Amino acid sequence: MTPPPPLAAVAIRQLIHRYPGARRTPPRTALHGIDLCIAPGTFFVLTGPNGSGKSTLFRILCGMARPSAGQIAIFGHDLLADPCTARREMGVVFQRPALDRHLTVLENLRIHANLHHVPPPLFRQRLERLIAWSDLTDRLDERVATLSGGLARQTELVKVLLHEPRLLLLDEPTVGLDPGGRIAFLETLQRLQHDQGVTILMTSHLFAEAERADQVAILRQGRLLAMDAPARLTERMGREILVVQGEALEELAHAFGQRPGVEVSLQANELRIRGGDLLEWIRELLTGHRQEIRSLAIKQPTLEDVYVQLTGRALQADEESS
Repeated sequence: MTPPPPLAAVAIRQLIHRYPGARRTPPRTALHGIDLCIAPGTFFVLTGPNGSGKSTLFRILCGMARPSAGQIAIFGHDLLADPCTARREMGVVFQRPALDRHLTVLENLRIHANLHHVPPPLFRQRLERLIAWSDLTDRLDERVATLSGGLARQTELVKVLLHEPRLLLLDEPTVGLDPGGRIAFLETLQRLQHDQGVTILMTSHLFAEAERADQVAILRQGRLLAMDAPARLTERMGREILVVQGEALEELAHAFGQRPGVEVSLQANELRIRGGDLLEWIRELLTGHRQEIRSLAIKQPTLEDVYVQLTGRALQADEESS
């Protein structure tokens, strides 16, 4: 007999959220009928430009806002009808640090454990296990104010895992970290997912971070554009892309856009050509347009390329207009 499918870690159905208008402004719909299903143990990233609805969805999942319509289940628990039970499954890392900077690392961790009724012997046992993958072993007695941004983020991760949630929610957790700290933090998340089987749902406006996920959902203006494994999304783009930077790109875009089997997109000072013989296009560009071209590069498609193909707009342009 075939076993039943595992219970979804997060199941969202037809989620709608509207912000009420002011005197002279109409209501604004921030989420338009979002459907998501996240399997247990998945590293899932919600991505898209600023204003795409990521933060609204995160606030609803944390119980900080109630949607206008729709259903949400966390490991089978109805978040709207039984929020207390559903929230016990969660650990939450907000975009802004939720630590007392005047207390030590250990004091912050102990307060969180007490709030979740973790008895002292169990607290010590879990703490020893959790800090083993961190850089906090020798920093427990230091005040949070003295920590780097990366160590403060590690402290928050240890804190939210003390009550052993099955779902970890993180809202733009790498904001403020340098590139090295960002990579180290993401590697820590992947290690937690692998070693402890934690389901991770993270928001990020950086497509490079989303490419590390098992599954990614791309949002724009409150609508779900695409959801799949990053590799499968980029595979739909086909082969490599020729990226051209320089002057008079409008003319080049028009010329190449007339050719059969060739797709072009023009954003700011960057022309992207997909299809045909890219090496032949490079020879043609260098022969006839060398003075207008600053750089040529052949690259593999990325999630940002997927976004441009789906919307016809660059991520930066969407963020500036939001």
